[in-house]
Amino acid sequence: MSTDDTIQIEATSRMPATADPVSAPEVPALSCRGIDVAYGPVQVLFGVDVDIRQNEIVALLGTNGAGKSTLLKAVSGLVKPTSGTVEFFGEDITGKAANHTAAKGLIQMPGGKGVFPTLSVAENLKLACWLLRKDKKAAAAARDEVMDLFPILGKRSNQLAGNLSGGEQQMLSLAQVFMNRPKILLIDELSLGLAPAIVGELTDVVHTIHQQGVTIIVVEQSVNVALTLAQRAIFMEKGQVRFEGPTSDLLERPDILRSVFIAGEGPDVADETGEGEAGDGGEVPQVEVNETTEIPAQDGAATDGQPTATVLETKGLVKRFGGITAVNGVDLQLHEHQVLGLVGQNGAGKTTLFDIISGFLPADEGEILYRGTAITDWPAHERARNRLGRSFQDARLYPMLTVAETITVSLERHLGSRDIVAAAMRLPASLESELIAMERVDELTELMGLGGYRDTLVGELSTGTRRVVELACILAQDPGVLLLDEPSGGVAQKETEALGPLLKRVQSVTGCAIMVIEHDMPLLRSICDEMYALELGGVIAQGTPEHVLNHPRVIESYLGTDEAAINRSGAVTKAS
Repeated sequence: MSTDDTIQIEATSRMPATADPVSAPEVPALSCRGIDVAYGPVQVLFGVDVDIRQNEIVALLGTNGAGKSTLLKAVSGLVKPTSGTVEFFGEDITGKAANHTAAKGLIQMPGGKGVFPTLSVAENLKLACWLLRKDKKAAAAARDEVMDLFPILGKRSNQLAGNLSGGEQQMLSLAQVFMNRPKILLIDELSLGLAPAIVGELTDVVHTIHQQGVTIIVVEQSVNVALTLAQRAIFMEKGQVRFEGPTSDLLERPDILRSVFIAGEGPDVADETGEGEAGDGGEVPQVEVNETTEIPAQDGAATDGQPTATVLETKGLVKRFGGITAVNGVDLQLHEHQVLGLVGQNGAGKTTLFDIISGFLPADEGEILYRGTAITDWPAHERARNRLGRSFQDARLYPMLTVAETITVSLERHLGSRDIVAAAMRLPASLESELIAMERVDELTELMGLGGYRDTLVGELSTGTRRVVELACILAQDPGVLLLDEPSGGVAQKETEALGPLLKRVQSVTGCAIMVIEHDMPLLRSICDEMYALELGGVIAQGTPEHVLNHPRVIESYLGTDEAAINRSGAVTKAS
């Protein structure tokens, strides 16, 4: 990469409060030159050049799998570059271990959950003071400071970190890194899986930290959120820097801000069985659960786009964990061919509700009806065999399988021959079945833009890319009812914008009903027929998307007032 492609960021006149004497204004706070990183035979970064000046916030954006998190890891010492140099205030720290870079003031907040879930909040904060372990007075002062910055942590001091909501865990992660007085703070996925109101709060906290003289680099998938975080942006694609400059200028670069995985237009998703498509208004095929139990197909399919028959219903569902009621008397109905959205603050009980419906958790009270049949006591595998499918927040895939192998596994129940002897002897029926499965894998990898990752191990993929693989596996399931838990989590903004049309195509062609948990409001508005809002495990609003999202209680407890956090995807206009 040429020198002209590197980032030139003007230094500010204010020196960071924690800067070393060596850090003169003309010396970048962080400088990377020719950084290459590979995981085994797979190269991820290709000659990355980056300069970050003191006391600024830079948003690190890019397509899924572009190498954003890998760049942060290379800088902080979590992975060792195969070539290139990293300088911290003029000092070469290339290849230094993470504990050495942290001691110098280069500290990273990991993406996702960066806390010890089985330790209390107080114990997490105590461990976070490891750099101050020889100065108890300084450690106590640091704890007091973060308690002022995050008052909720003081109230949760004795609670296990794993029992905190997602937003509270992110606050705890930020508190832990800030206690060590960073000079440069690297934040990976600030808004991942968080309610809009929480994202707005965290954005304010990041600005507060920055005002204390800390240089900040934040990885963010939403350009809209990045516009509120930083004036400067670096955009990466395929392990290289494609853009540097004002964040707002990205709005004028459709060649960069585009969907590279999910096709905006593409072939319809065919019914895996090749028969009985529900999208034509016919009956959903009957699927046997075992020798004695089966769910009959329902009449009354949707006409003219209006849902009629109820395919899934919950009555008074209750789930308690000790003294905490996570789901509190939830009644909802999902109709045939309907897309139903669930919204609510982190910890409102949305995922727990999915766990109960899909059979991963037993209900303490209440009933679940699937196509008119009570399935409350059925195990998860019987519900899955009846085409009740779901996704998870963290894309639960096989890390040691390739992308193609992972999608093939998801096709298992659709194989024409599953006889072990036939497979061992390579009989024609088994070979033909495998060829058909491979053709379907090829179709799905092409549809989802995963051709370049076909032979890559899932464990080597980025968070967003794993999410795209999970979506491909879901399409292979031919679901009758599909529960999607934050499908856009960790997915780049343009992929999120393309996700809505894809889900609508899947719903239209397969005839499945979809229930989706999501924090991206433009995505929900574009696909949902109806929405439910939850708070403290109970339903507080129900109706059309506009009705629910304009409900005063929903705005107060969940949405907040930060427009960028609410509208994480969708077009925005460049400020004049």
